[in-house]
Amino acid sequence: MAKGNISVDSENLFPIIKKWLYSDKDIFLRELVSNACDAITKLKTIALSGEVETDNEYKITVTVDKANKKLIITDNGIGMTADEIDKYINQIAFSGATEFLEKYKDENDDGAQIIGHFGLGFYSAFMVSDSVEIDSLSYHPDAKAAKWVCDGSMEFDMTDGERTTRGTQITLNIAEDSTEFLEEFKIREILRKYCSFLPVEIYLENTDKPEPKEGEEPQAPKPINNTYPLWMKKPSECTDEEYKEFYTSVFMDFNEPLFWIHLNVDYPFNLKGILYFPKINHEFSGVEGQIKLFNNQVFVADNVKEVIPEFLMLLKGVIDCPELPLNVSRSFLQNDGYVQKIASHITRKVADKLTSLYKNDRDNYVKYWEDINIFVKYGCVRDEKFYDKVKDAIIYKNLDGDYKTLAELTDGKEKPEIYYVSDEKQQSQYINMFREQGLDAVILPTMMDTHFISFIEMKDNNIRFKRIDSALSDISDSVEETDDAKTLVDLFKTELNDETLKIEVQKLKNDAVPAVILLSEESRRMQEMYRSYGQQFAGMANMFTDEFTLVVNANNELVTKLPTLPEDTKKLVINHIYDLAKISHSPLEGEQMSKFIARSNELLKKLV
Repeated sequence: MAKGNISVDSENLFPIIKKWLYSDKDIFLRELVSNACDAITKLKTIALSGEVETDNEYKITVTVDKANKKLIITDNGIGMTADEIDKYINQIAFSGATEFLEKYKDENDDGAQIIGHFGLGFYSAFMVSDSVEIDSLSYHPDAKAAKWVCDGSMEFDMTDGERTTRGTQITLNIAEDSTEFLEEFKIREILRKYCSFLPVEIYLENTDKPEPKEGEEPQAPKPINNTYPLWMKKPSECTDEEYKEFYTSVFMDFNEPLFWIHLNVDYPFNLKGILYFPKINHEFSGVEGQIKLFNNQVFVADNVKEVIPEFLMLLKGVIDCPELPLNVSRSFLQNDGYVQKIASHITRKVADKLTSLYKNDRDNYVKYWEDINIFVKYGCVRDEKFYDKVKDAIIYKNLDGDYKTLAELTDGKEKPEIYYVSDEKQQSQYINMFREQGLDAVILPTMMDTHFISFIEMKDNNIRFKRIDSALSDISDSVEETDDAKTLVDLFKTELNDETLKIEVQKLKNDAVPAVILLSEESRRMQEMYRSYGQQFAGMANMFTDEFTLVVNANNELVTKLPTLPEDTKKLVINHIYDLAKISHSPLEGEQMSKFIARSNELLKKLV
């Protein structure tokens, strides 16, 4: 029997302390099961070297013993001798990974994949335990079983053990404040979260479950994990149905994904994964993706933006980075060159997939565009390298429902102006006037589009986007400053009595419309930009006064008769023309709508 104090190397104390600072208490089970998996992986490596013969029935068992307040994790891996327990557990600042890899690195290709971090996460077990026991028997033929017990202080007891089979058993004597970890459903939930895809079969047992009744066949235990997940396979080995089934089972999304990208990289870094393009709604604020980060098939976190480019957070998928530490700070990730290379590679693969679809499968690409355009535009705004790769595959839907590239829209124009529609229903009158003149516009209905067109204008100083209700130069003729025109302006100014409202007289090519409202593109876009940034900027949006212009149509019969109408009728008609113009631009507020309805009734009475 041996007693002693756990030795901590002060130079490596901080990495160990960090293991106590998990945000989720249940992470302890991930650490212990991962260590068990590593122990089995080590044994497999040694077996491949011919140093030892083993069977192939490797497994990890997690046992819930609620009656005795124990949680037990057992593996049939490499095991440890008393000296190894002293080295890897008692001297917790030391990890055997380096020397193990050095010894077996040339035996097989999987050697570099081994974590082998005995001891690194082991002490997280004390977050939920009063004491912890290790019973282990090394794979060495002449090894003796060893038992280690520690109550969470810096003192331990180590004696000869009674284990007769190769491997290690960790017994956690659960503390009173952590009894939720004695519930089978809780343990199953944690294992599914972190260990659903570990490469070693994991079984969950519950000592409280009753024995089968007489005559009943006992059910064969089933592993709770998939040891060979889809992303670990080669793309050529996977069918479309398998990709779809995996998507549904992992993300519980029963809408089929549009398409996917299978990442499989061995050099210059190790990276595997699958990124799915889901059906998403059209408003950026409603988009929520989910990227799951794994380390050697062990779940690490959701949406670690330091590893995944931010705009890819709109997608759903899994990324497995075996060469990243299982537990690492975000500040490390932000400044790590390896991580930045991974992010750049993923961005490039997504861009390549989009451009390939555009060139080789344009019909489907057009079908996907309604769902993916918000992601593509956000990616362009956030990452100019991404924009440079996909810019020729960005398409715009026109009024006829056809899709055109920017080059097609601006072809032959020295300083092109592209008109756009943000609300087809609200702006239908303007659309009709454009159609009558054989003019076109593109449809850009989301808040993301406001940011995107500003970005495009910044990239190309010649291009200007104008909303369809911001200018009439292509659907009207200017009017000389005649007495008739001046009379109309004075009539509207006097009756409407709004100093902020600009009033012009033009000859619209559509003579059925008495007047329209125009709003300065710059003013409107600035307001929308500030409003999109949230409540804290809403006040700044109000600093930019709406630059409305009421354009009175001198070609309209009603407008030309205005000066000759009786005074009371003239006032009603002027206000009504103004409200009709506003309605075609944006909905009337409550009080304005009430006045509009009352005035409509008055005008109808005059017709009777």
